[in-house]
Amino acid sequence: MQQGDTVAIVSPSGPPDAALLRRGVERLEGLGLKVVLGAHVLDRQELPYLAGADAARAADLQAAWCDPAVSAVFCCRGGYGAGRLLGLLDWDAMRAAGPKVLLGSSDITALHNAFAVELGVPTLHGPMAACDIMAAEPGPEPLSWQSLRSALFGTAEAVRGERVLAPGRAEGVLCGGNLSLLASMCGTRWQPAFEGKLAFLEDVGEEPYRIDRMLTQLLAAGAFDGVRGIALGSWVDCGDPYPVLEDRLKPLGVPILAGLPVGHGSPQMSVWLGRLGVIDTESCSLAGSFSNTEQAR
Repeated sequence: MQQGDTVAIVSPSGPPDAALLRRGVERLEGLGLKVVLGAHVLDRQELPYLAGADAARAADLQAAWCDPAVSAVFCCRGGYGAGRLLGLLDWDAMRAAGPKVLLGSSDITALHNAFAVELGVPTLHGPMAACDIMAAEPGPEPLSWQSLRSALFGTAEAVRGERVLAPGRAEGVLCGGNLSLLASMCGTRWQPAFEGKLAFLEDVGEEPYRIDRMLTQLLAAGAFDGVRGIALGSWVDCGDPYPVLEDRLKPLGVPILAGLPVGHGSPQMSVWLGRLGVIDTESCSLAGSFSNTEQAR
């Protein structure tokens, strides 16, 4: 991306706070981007956890992606609801529109995974337009803001972890996201598959036994068959997740780097999914061997 590009903001999941959205727009405009809002971005409906009707949210997402004037589609926030849109999107039309940037995290994992399967395009896992990390009144969280700017306009920065669960070095295309969303996609056409890849996992507000259940589901579904390495992000309000993470993942026999500030919490660093990454436990880092315009090989 570059200054002057147009960014469309949509609400595929939960309803955004209007004040946070306004400040998020202003900050993106401060980067020299032109910002347009989806027609239904502030819609509401009888289910209060959804930002409007499924058809309206899907229409905004598809219209933004298929608009040749739009270089990037940024999601307002997570919550819940993105998975409800996957069967409503015209994937052929979106495929014909060509690659552009999709930015989001948390519930947007459903879109990251489906875009990888259906469109084969890299997507950006990072802070969203109407969330506190970007749109708090005092200003965006500095480290998160710098990481997002680097990922959008330059070369993605290496992200440092805090602990090593299994030593080693691994290279592969990075994929994954929120553990709850990945587990929920088992048995669908968008089921996660980490063969030959690096798996990234994070979550928020999940007790260790629920993390166990979701990892067990993914393991039983074969999602981790052939995985090359595992990068573990933030586990905010999850108690102590590391005993179960070690118990379920260490037997895979691949390098596991943990404590990466990616996912929820603060700071919230940006990483590209669908592009080459490198886990190096000696330097305790997840690095990207790509620029923001390079496609995964």
